[in-house]
Amino acid sequence: MSNVTLNVQGMSCGHCVKAIEGSVGQLDGINEVKVNLSEAQVEIVYNESKVSLEKVKETIEDQGYEVE
Repeated sequence: MSNVTLNVQGMSCGHCVKAIEGSVGQLDGINEVKVNLSEAQVEIVYNESKVSLEKVKETIEDQGYEVE
């Protein structure tokens, strides 16, 4: 398992949290997704043999947010 914290810009409300947690959480290999609005961060625990970090970033960006 890998644990990574991504800086994500554009999140501002509960809808943003649900959009990211819902979309990333559906990916195969994701164990945990936690959004911290006040810190503009998304913490992810994932199985790197099932899903790549690039796929996670792409999924967040597809929801309209910018991953730094």
